[in-house]
Amino acid sequence: MTIEIRDVRPGDEAEWRRLWAAYVAFYKVAVSDEVTAATWAKVMDPAVPLFMRVATENGAVRGFANCLIHEATWVKEPVCYLEDLFLDEASRGKGIGRALLDDLVSLAKAKGWARLYWHTDEGNSTARRLYDHYTKEDGHVRYRISF
Repeated sequence: MTIEIRDVRPGDEAEWRRLWAAYVAFYKVAVSDEVTAATWAKVMDPAVPLFMRVATENGAVRGFANCLIHEATWVKEPVCYLEDLFLDEASRGKGIGRALLDDLVSLAKAKGWARLYWHTDEGNSTARRLYDHYTKEDGHVRYRISF
């Protein structure tokens, strides 16, 4: 098994859409085709601070990490928010999620980001076991208003 972590490429769209559909189904949310298309367009646009890294196994896309770089008020350097991380079910337990996170940690250090942060569902014990290897949850409670 050969795992590669790299920037997403235009030719990855079909595989990403398959994974994206499984991701939103996992969280039991509905994301319209229009929003999915807009998300893809954003990660392909170098002027947008949203980017995607993909994990490939023997050349096939098996997972993705969608991230947003933004300014912050408590530090001078930009920070990276890991908004979405997902692996197809058959690829779990092979170190691919860890490889995606390790890649983001390396990017953070190389690019001088002050912080890499994310959140996950409280009951997502599988993901939390992985995340706890990097850092413990910080006790913050999230509030969200959707419009």
